[in-house]
Amino acid sequence: MEEGLLGENRPLAGFLDADGIRDSVVALRDAFAAGPDVQVLHTFAAKAASLIPVLRLLAESGMGCEVASPGELRLAVEAGFPPARIVLDSPAKTRDELRLALALGVAVNADSLGELRRIEGLHSPGSASVLGLRVNPQVGGGSIGAMSTATATSKFGVALRDPGAREQVVQAFADRPWLTRLHAHVGSQGCSLELIASGIAETYRLAEEINGRLGTRRVTGIDIGGGLPVNFADDEARPAFTEYVAALRTAAPGLFDGRYDLVTEFGRSLLAKNGFIGARVEYTKDAGGRRIALTHAGAQIATRTVFMPDAWPLRVGAFDGTGRPRSGPPMVQDIAGPCCFAGDIVAHARELPELREGDFVTLYDTGAYYFSTPWAYNSLPRPAVYGFAGGPGAIRFAPVRDAQSLDSVAEESGLAHADALTVLRARTGDRTDGTAPDSGPRGNPPRT
Repeated sequence: MEEGLLGENRPLAGFLDADGIRDSVVALRDAFAAGPDVQVLHTFAAKAASLIPVLRLLAESGMGCEVASPGELRLAVEAGFPPARIVLDSPAKTRDELRLALALGVAVNADSLGELRRIEGLHSPGSASVLGLRVNPQVGGGSIGAMSTATATSKFGVALRDPGAREQVVQAFADRPWLTRLHAHVGSQGCSLELIASGIAETYRLAEEINGRLGTRRVTGIDIGGGLPVNFADDEARPAFTEYVAALRTAAPGLFDGRYDLVTEFGRSLLAKNGFIGARVEYTKDAGGRRIALTHAGAQIATRTVFMPDAWPLRVGAFDGTGRPRSGPPMVQDIAGPCCFAGDIVAHARELPELREGDFVTLYDTGAYYFSTPWAYNSLPRPAVYGFAGGPGAIRFAPVRDAQSLDSVAEESGLAHADALTVLRARTGDRTDGTAPDSGPRGNPPRT
């Protein structure tokens, strides 16, 4: 508030703790430090915070980057990740995407046997890309179906328990000496450590089977994905990366004996606790005996929370117009957003000190997926994002992304083609004033 980053004319912004992000990377590295013989490439899932300054911070912290689209690949390159530390995942890669990845030397995990055949037609022996195949161990789902990627009918990977699928995977590796990596990702929020570890253990057993049947170390690496869930209930970062590694060691101890290079793809667990949203209370009102605080933070930046509030609850803080904690007896209040539909509520029936016009609320644990990937509903502009570092009395801020201007909103909404439809005709001679087309004198062609 004192820096002017939030105020009446700047009613919404996201904030990221740069020191906290660095600390999270260190915690991840330390947890997987299993010995000098185990090579681990830790990649950050770009979709969790698709902001170039964030990606560059992670690159300079020694991370790699997992990308799932041409746009994310471009962001990773611009952020400075070396191609050898980038992994491309996606269930719908085009030939052009694959050509670019192979030309750059980016690692590629094929999502299906069909994609594997497509890569075979594009791959050349000179490519530096490490090539893998994603499998679905089909170990089941967690409490959030949309976040569970190892169910019987998941759209991701080759379903290992389907009839004949496992044999097809073994044969795929037998036929392609350049195929050297297996990839699996069981899920994330709502999935237990034991469930995730069981899926990775199944993938490890498949690697052992392939190498045993081929009589050579064809599979040299296993990409175990990410998926560590996040605690949204309080400030504690749990489960810890060390707990996840312990679960992996129990389920598949051979994973850490140095025979396989490992790749991880964590996203939310690295960033969520290191960010928050600040939003101004524009109005308050009462309806049906319930106090409602109308703020500028809604479904446009808290999409999952608004549409799945039980799965993605957020903690809310109440502050006055100067940025100091709001005090007073608790009052049951709904924290609503600016979007024009009734369900745009980010927190239902929360007990908070009474909020007033001009106050601010904070939405905690929103460093991943929230303000970095906004939804353009109601043509609401993207909020500014700032990074910060330092201790009390010495906090320094830096812009990560500028607030979107209304000029930019108009440009993205087709301003350059404003007349495109008014001059378009469905048939020769059609008019736009509702009258019949003028066909001209009998025998002559209609005017255009």
